[in-house]
Amino acid sequence: MTLYLNHFGLQREPFSIVPDPSFLYPSPQHRQAVAHLKYGLDREGGFILLTGEVGTGKTTLTRILLKSLPAHIRVAYVLNSKLESSDLLASICHELNIALSDQEGISHTKICTDAIYRDLLAAHADGKKTLIVVEEAQNLNYEVLESLRLLSNLETETHKLLHILLVGQPELLPILAKTDLRQLNQRVVARFHLQPLDKTEIANYINYRLHKAGVEQPIFNSDCVKVLYKLTDGIPRLINLVCHQSLLAAYSNSSYSVSGALLKSAATEILSDSNNRGSVGQKKWIANSLIFIFFALVCFAIYFFTKDNGNFLPIQIDLTDQESTEKSLSGDKSIPKNIEIEVNQNSDSIFSPERQLLQLWISEPLAWTTDRTYKESIDSYGLKMQSFESLNFEDLLRIDRPGIVNLVDYAGGYSVLLTKINGTELILTAEHGSRTIRYDEFIKSWDGSFKYLWKPPKGYDGLLKKGVSNRPLVDWLQSRLMLMDHEYEWVITGGHYTEAIRLRVVEFQERHQLLADGILGDQTTMMLNILTDPSIPSLRGR
Repeated sequence: MTLYLNHFGLQREPFSIVPDPSFLYPSPQHRQAVAHLKYGLDREGGFILLTGEVGTGKTTLTRILLKSLPAHIRVAYVLNSKLESSDLLASICHELNIALSDQEGISHTKICTDAIYRDLLAAHADGKKTLIVVEEAQNLNYEVLESLRLLSNLETETHKLLHILLVGQPELLPILAKTDLRQLNQRVVARFHLQPLDKTEIANYINYRLHKAGVEQPIFNSDCVKVLYKLTDGIPRLINLVCHQSLLAAYSNSSYSVSGALLKSAATEILSDSNNRGSVGQKKWIANSLIFIFFALVCFAIYFFTKDNGNFLPIQIDLTDQESTEKSLSGDKSIPKNIEIEVNQNSDSIFSPERQLLQLWISEPLAWTTDRTYKESIDSYGLKMQSFESLNFEDLLRIDRPGIVNLVDYAGGYSVLLTKINGTELILTAEHGSRTIRYDEFIKSWDGSFKYLWKPPKGYDGLLKKGVSNRPLVDWLQSRLMLMDHEYEWVITGGHYTEAIRLRVVEFQERHQLLADGILGDQTTMMLNILTDPSIPSLRGR
């Protein structure tokens, strides 16, 4: 028992660095991470990615996931990421209790791979799924990653046989973004980057762990939060180390509470004071350098944009439409759901993400007029706009259409066009052209809003379900099913949505991880569109 437990009335140690799932603080970010991981397991197979800085709780989250898995999911847990390819395969066989036998003239790698494939087929026939978890995946070399990719190819005619969860530090992201590993990167079906705790979450984190350890009253004073955040940057493992040391210091002083001063003093014993001063000095130097560069750029910009033949001109600001300008900068969300958006169509020089989005759907140059709204413009091309205020990234991938996103930074909110997703990189188009942004940077800035265009088929009015008569739409549906399956036989229905066609739609929905309700709604129609019409713009390409 730790010395201070009885002193504070604790039943167990609250700030152990052991990854105990029962102590996981259920922040919104951690709940979202678990949801992403479970979503990946619900898919038909492929890679799942969990990344985050050292000490942010990746292993604890992984154990939470494994603890909640149903009995039909088998797990091979690989802790040593510095293995060679053949040793990794042998470890997977050991974890799954797969017997190996030496075969003369055949490499150990092939023996393991063949044995794993046979085992996966048998497990699949028995209704079981298989998950391989690899910790510290940033240490995996190219050959091992390629072996895992080849394992992920193991499949039947209709199903992938394996899920692979890679858990690693942020260095894993640029590794997977390399051209040589693009095939693996494209097989990632779900990913989440775990961030440190926000300053506002630290007090809840500390009190949650104390409550789990058996005490109700707070032990750390309110002034501890600011100090703790400055010392640890919100990394849970460092918070645990500092809090543990602070409780020991309070116990040795016969104190029943921890002040900010005591916490800071205790932290110096485990966080090197010299390193801390060096780190702070380095940060100050970097900050001062960035401030100098910023002001230099501002001065250059003022000179560049206001000079005329060497003479400075006064900067003129038009404040006649201040209200609409403020709404634009703040990402105003008061636009109604039916997207009655007015776009300035008089000038070709003014950037408009809505206009750029429509141009992706139209082969010829857009002919803009001043006498119709944006909705009337997209209606004239047979398009429809959908809008979401709060969307997660996996649903955005499922939609797979270019769209308008709202990003937030220190200056406020602004809209850009998301045009492509290449692995862990996203391409955004804004007023000054296109730029590439990393996935983790995008997630930090994106507010969850998404607006996109899609093209409904002729006769589409929202839903097509059993018993409904709609000949143009039923004919369109059957023609699309025939494009994907040359053995599909046209069903004579007289324009009615019959049970035979409904069952084919259910089969299609299950194959593509859609809600298998047998109803031809927006998502099913969009999936049919993008699989059968190469002219439709796609985020991930085809």
